[in-house]
Amino acid sequence: MKTIKQHMLLLLVIALAIGFSSCSKSGTAKSNKSTVTVSTFAGSGTMGSANGTGTAASFLYPSGIVSSGNGALYIGDFGNNLIRTINISSAAVNIVAGTGTAGLINGSVTAAEFNGPANIALDASGDLFISDEENNVIREITSAGNVSTVAGAGIAGYQDGAAGTAEFNFPEGIVVDANGDLYVADGHNSVIRKITMSTGMVSTYAGIAGTTGFANGAASSATFNEPYGLALDNSGNLYVTDILNNSIRKITVSTNTVSTYAGTGTKGFSNGTAATATFYYPLGCVLDSQGNLYVSDTYNNVIRKVSTSGNVTTFAGTGAQGSADGDAASATFNFPIGISVYGNAVFVADTHNNVIRKITIGQ
Repeated sequence: MKTIKQHMLLLLVIALAIGFSSCSKSGTAKSNKSTVTVSTFAGSGTMGSANGTGTAASFLYPSGIVSSGNGALYIGDFGNNLIRTINISSAAVNIVAGTGTAGLINGSVTAAEFNGPANIALDASGDLFISDEENNVIREITSAGNVSTVAGAGIAGYQDGAAGTAEFNFPEGIVVDANGDLYVADGHNSVIRKITMSTGMVSTYAGIAGTTGFANGAASSATFNEPYGLALDNSGNLYVTDILNNSIRKITVSTNTVSTYAGTGTKGFSNGTAATATFYYPLGCVLDSQGNLYVSDTYNNVIRKVSTSGNVTTFAGTGAQGSADGDAASATFNFPIGISVYGNAVFVADTHNNVIRKITIGQ
């Protein structure tokens, strides 16, 4: 299994070798596209770390993205080792935390260091939680401007127990539940971990550590193959992008069971029912207020939608690699990862384009 950086290099090799031949036209949905448009919201497209407004700013492999209720986006600027913020009204980009130097230093937001901040979550009090991937820890940025390590010893491994001695192996997706507890997709361990904030304990919530597979059933015996993105619905159920299984899994909290929510497990680019649709390396995922799931289908360079009725469509993108704005049926992406919903818009960290895209749903 690979880090995000290794995946990026692998994607470039694949692109040169096969020209993304897997992105067939069978996955392109023509319906419901006339009212959906894609624009570049922030980022010049040139690698950098400049602040500014809209396309005057620059990023370096932005990956995680989350929206707040007060009109801000927070970005895990992976390659810059920074946490950035974007004002949704003005598109002004600024640094929240980090010096830009790779490291594992806590303290004030101006002195703290990160190493590959991959994904980001926000709790009800406005505190940020970051899966600091290459440090193998979970970090917290309080609303008061202090950075600390919530869980993880800072070495790659697998160990449950007290947060300070627990071990992760490239933690990826992260979400906060209604109780303030954290769930983490522990990618290289192929499990979902839980951090109970009241006790400071880390446990394995689903999967078998070190065992890769595609088995459903009881959470303790189900298997994943490099889980990445996480989304949490109002009932506390978790949705997981199981990237090397090319599927979306669901963990139902009431029965503590794992099922396949969408995808056959075979890589591809076909729409249809959730049971027959195919994905190719899905990474980010987010639920809207109606319960529809949006997925960054990363190797297909598109955004997919899984409706509450169980139908999979292509929400935006042609499947070709590019950076074209415009109508959703003709827009192009380049390795999209993070995805978040705010109002009538879906925001996407278009990682290899080094920009944040906005997909606007017309009224």
